[in-house]
Amino acid sequence: MDILKIAVLGIAGALLAILLRKEKPEYSIFISLSVCICIFVYIITKLSTILEFAKKLEEALPVDSRYIMLLLKMIGITYIAEFAMNICKDSGYAAIGNQIEIFAKMTILVISIPVLTVFLETISSMI
Repeated sequence: MDILKIAVLGIAGALLAILLRKEKPEYSIFISLSVCICIFVYIITKLSTILEFAKKLEEALPVDSRYIMLLLKMIGITYIAEFAMNICKDSGYAAIGNQIEIFAKMTILVISIPVLTVFLETISSMI
């Protein structure tokens, strides 16, 4: 039960950060950041399962592998941006977090242009 381990780690980190916030607020941020990084590293270990699924999906469906890789890149950008944005907001730097979010959205839009182009070409050929 991986979720149980992560939940306990998160709750313990949050409680420790709350306790330290009163006496040493700078340590509180470091505890929070450390717990977030530990959880993020654990998430990265799960990537092999996702990549194996993408390979099976690519073999099962007649879809160009570029599109599956683009989809995985978009998902990765979303998770990384969400992670960084939340850390910035929790640290009191919401403006930086919002800029990370905007940059992630623009990056996903740029990455999706080839997919949108093929989609529009398919629609125009049907008409």
